[in-house]
Order: sequence, then structure tokens, then C-alpha cells
Amino acid sequence: MRDFHKPQMPGKPHFEAQPDREDPAETAAAGHRIATLLVRGPRDEADQQLVDRVLHLADTEGLSTIAELWAHAPADTLAGSLWRLYALRTWVHRNPETAAHEYGIGKPFAPVHEVLAGVVDPPGPAEVITLVDTVVRGIVGPAFDVTLDRAAAFAHIVGIGRAQLDSGDPGSAVRLVDTAIQLRRAADLERTVGLH
Repeated sequence: MRDFHKPQMPGKPHFEAQPDREDPAETAAAGHRIATLLVRGPRDEADQQLVDRVLHLADTEGLSTIAELWAHAPADTLAGSLWRLYALRTWVHRNPETAAHEYGIGKPFAPVHEVLAGVVDPPGPAEVITLVDTVVRGIVGPAFDVTLDRAAAFAHIVGIGRAQLDSGDPGSAVRLVDTAIQLRRAADLERTVGLH
């Protein structure tokens, strides 16, 4: 058993070694293939290791590597929706107190979204981290549309909360609500025709 090594997901060195790495079409195609594999790939219900690797993909590979693959993808694609999920998770992990505070301010203005998001009340830093981690784990689950809906609800509430606080950057609240709208649209498409 000493010679056994746990399989690893391809990392940044793998992508850097690929020819034509600078070609935007090749990068987009690679990003689409990886997104499809993550969401639609073969599943073994007992494969908790896959769920853990997907959860920590941004931590292990770096958000910049993910951005190279998915940040320019349209919001209504698998790659584009994954980018938004990982960007949201990374922001919450870096700013859990801010996320919890903005969520707490926004939830009275969006009670339906609060139920869908599923954050424990009162929402503290640990609770918002748990929520975004649970959402990202849903990427490899059977209901990707629900994963997108929950992320959309959370982003909507935080965006509303940020707008209420008047942080001096109203554009950031608008961008967060726009992200919520994009995730909700992606969830609708996933339910009706399936994202590609």
C-alpha cells in the first residue's frame, strides 16, 4: 500500500505545459471540457474524495488558474456558472465577517431568498462559510440547478445588504445582484435544457 498514491486533479503546471496555452479559443475549450467533467462526469456516490477536491479546487489550483479557464465564459454556460460559484466562495472565505454582516442586513429585505439560501440564523462568519462550501459541494451532486439557486439567493441577499449599508461603492452591490440574476438564469436553463 505504500506505493499507492491518491489520484490528483490536473493542476496549474499541467495547464501551463499545454501547447497553445495563449490561444483564447483553446483556453475556452479546455475550460468547457473541465467544467463538463466536474458537473457531468462519472459519479460514484461513495466518492467523497471527488467532492472534497472540487470543494477546494480554488484553494489548491488558485483562483487565477480558474479565472483563466472560466472567467470569460458566458454566464449561461457551465464554465461561466462555475466561475461565479468559485468567485463567490473565495470572497466569502476571505471576508466571512463582511459576508455575514451584509447577509444579516439584507435578509429582512429578501425573505424568500433567505429560505432558499439556507443560512442558519443568526448568520455568523462560520455559517456563511458553511453555506458556500455546501453550495460548491453541490456541483458534483444530482441537483446542480438547486446549487445555482442557493448561490443566487445568497448573492442576492448579500448584494441587498451591501446596498443598504451604502459602502461608498454602489457598483459592487449592483454587481453582486447581477451575479445573483445570472446564477438564477443558469439554474433555470439547467432545469429546462441543461447548461452546456
